[in-house]
Amino acid sequence: MPNPRIEGLKKLLQIDPNDEVVYFGLGKALIEEGQYAEAAGYLEQCVTVKPSYSAAYLALVEALLKIGQKDRATQFLEQGHAVSLKNGDMQVTKKLEAIRQTLS
Repeated sequence: MPNPRIEGLKKLLQIDPNDEVVYFGLGKALIEEGQYAEAAGYLEQCVTVKPSYSAAYLALVEALLKIGQKDRATQFLEQGHAVSLKNGDMQVTKKLEAIRQTLS
């Protein structure tokens, strides 16, 4: 049965295909459903629309790792780390650094 939250967010994207908050919410909802590949697509679109959205980088890295895309995850981890430092988003910075340690 389709998740009404996910369906509602997809409808919102049809109204405004540049809404980074909707892309982020959709990505997170799909992660909760275990649909990591689809989540990664929406989260990547989120950081394309708003490259300064540090929390979206973290979620994207997590989704990419779940589907075995370590190289792409590492690429977005580095971008997200730089963004989170620039934004002063220390919670995201610390989480990305923790992931980086597990990858090295």
